[in-house]
Amino acid sequence: MVRKALDVPPSDVAAARGAAAYAPAALAFYDLAVLGFSNSFIWKCPSRVILDFYNQHISDRHLDIGVGTGYFLDLCRFPSPAPTIALLDLNPNSLTKTAGRLRRYNPSCHMGDVLQPIEIGLTGFGSIGLNYLLHCVPGDLVSKSIVFQHLKTLLRDGGVMFGSTILGTGVPHGFLATNLMPIYNAKGIFSNLEDCQKDLKAGLKAHFSEYTVRLEGCVALFSARK
Repeated sequence: MVRKALDVPPSDVAAARGAAAYAPAALAFYDLAVLGFSNSFIWKCPSRVILDFYNQHISDRHLDIGVGTGYFLDLCRFPSPAPTIALLDLNPNSLTKTAGRLRRYNPSCHMGDVLQPIEIGLTGFGSIGLNYLLHCVPGDLVSKSIVFQHLKTLLRDGGVMFGSTILGTGVPHGFLATNLMPIYNAKGIFSNLEDCQKDLKAGLKAHFSEYTVRLEGCVALFSARK
């Protein structure tokens, strides 16, 4: 069951607009279209790279934000056979899809806006995942860095926040990426035309003393430890 974490609708209409793109019909083809084709041939960051990133950072008490279809949580190697998993998303379709896929773990589901303080009644996470979330959040990476402030409070000491995001500038864009990026931004699916590695690093540095960023094609893979 999806439990609503916020009593008021998201304040940012653009955030809701981006989340609305994940309708049930779109989610049915998400793994094939995005994680299969787009990651390898458009963004040049194969899904196996992101899965390996999950395996490097996942913990036995994990919060995943912007859950998609739950593909990586389904396939990654948790350090415990019975991990505690919480899911947070603006879109109930994504929460329902992912919760069903992970029903063997009995995850808790919460609706909420990551640009707002997160109050889900749970803290002390060993890991928080933000896979392909930031490029869908409205604004630039300077304003989006408020997300790191909100999430840091939910980590236990030594816990790690990790994720990936498609950058709009400062990385090599092939023909498909160059032509699709403006379309996705115009539709409100992406908001990343000005997103760059420098701003991502600055945002992480402002909230964490230890962080890493590396590039894979158009994608920045990042982690930060409390």
